[in-house]
Amino acid sequence: MKENIFDSIRKGSYQEVKDLLETNPNLLNKKDERGSTPLILATYYNQKEITSLLLQKGADINERDGAGNTPLMGVCFKGYLDLAKLLIKEGASINEQNSMGATALIYSVTFNKYNIAKLLLENGAEKNIKDLRGNSALDYAKEKQDAELIQLLES
Repeated sequence: MKENIFDSIRKGSYQEVKDLLETNPNLLNKKDERGSTPLILATYYNQKEITSLLLQKGADINERDGAGNTPLMGVCFKGYLDLAKLLIKEGASINEQNSMGATALIYSVTFNKYNIAKLLLENGAEKNIKDLRGNSALDYAKEKQDAELIQLLES
């Protein structure tokens, strides 16, 4: 049975992913039933080595899943700081908004990921973007009464 690239990513099998892409380069931007590309799935599963491989092969770093989330948004709510650094270094767009208007910064604040919020701000994240509910990252920090995040966003 031929391996599915998405199954190989979930298992963390770098070699299988590499072999599949060499056999069929069109798999690079294929989408699964949820609208995730291999890159989105690799970042979701915190597969840094596979993520690097996919980026080297030319995967679209700002592609969106079925909910409009980019790989950077996903790692921000999951809390994968190393992957956030890698995606930013490789040119991920920091201020993209998903179908609900959320940004990577809003996700990092909503899910209490201080170090990622700090990283995003250091790399040009816009503090004042509001989601479809009309809330900015600072609004979410205040809602959570997170003094550390509030201070970070107000500075």
